[in-house]
Amino acid sequence: MKIAQLEEAIERSFAAGSAAQADSQAMEAFLALRAALERGEVRAASPDSGSPTGWRVNAWVKRGILLGFRLGVLEEMPAPGLSFVDKHTYPVRQFGAGDGVRVVPGGSSIRSGAFVARGVVCMPPMYINAGAYVDEGTMVDSHALVGSCAQIGKRVHLSAAAQIGGVLEPVNANPVVIEDDVLVGGNCGVYEGCIVRQGAVLAAGTLLTRGTPVFDLVRGEVLRASGGLPLIIPENAVVVPGARAVNKGKGQEWGLSLYAAVIVKYRDQKTDLSATLEDLLR
Repeated sequence: MKIAQLEEAIERSFAAGSAAQADSQAMEAFLALRAALERGEVRAASPDSGSPTGWRVNAWVKRGILLGFRLGVLEEMPAPGLSFVDKHTYPVRQFGAGDGVRVVPGGSSIRSGAFVARGVVCMPPMYINAGAYVDEGTMVDSHALVGSCAQIGKRVHLSAAAQIGGVLEPVNANPVVIEDDVLVGGNCGVYEGCIVRQGAVLAAGTLLTRGTPVFDLVRGEVLRASGGLPLIIPENAVVVPGARAVNKGKGQEWGLSLYAAVIVKYRDQKTDLSATLEDLLR
């Protein structure tokens, strides 16, 4: 089925609402979409140089992922020593050595409908949700999460306990995007459609949401989400967790501070050298 035909079938089945559950063509369209997602032929969001953010949300793909939940029925999914119950439309993905993906033993799982490219390393326990896209050479470290529809670029390192948020609804909302060669430190959280540009470094414990102000000490500006645009971390920025003083009311009286992210520098050769350990692990 060609992509244009697949889009038309998904849109028709999604618009049918609950009636789609009795339509075999709806299940056929969803399974074709799920397979196309796993091959990387379609994505919940795609690079688009004509967009203000550089990314285009493919709302029909997200509607198709939601269609899968609507069509699915609960079934038992036994595993050695464990038992799971989930929608039958989203079983755990299975990989073979020929896929070129390292899934190290220890409790990781990747849901059907996620794209995982050759050369990706999955350290246990980690989880990749449906609709996510994880590109070549990326490492997803222990206790890391790649949420639904999140877009992860090439040679990204998602360090231990990094949380990359997902979003399915509203269908036109930006998913989180982590572009190529980004280092996401341990216990970081990136949520609510934030975009982290190529080569950026998020130091351990950095949290980014739509409401997070990012203070750029190098360029002397404050970055925020505005209007319909998400928070965007510039290319090669090195971001660390910081704080800003409350300067009025009880907050000032009590000497309180609020969390803020701070760009302290832009990536250079020295910063790159600190990340070379990744190459030894692949």
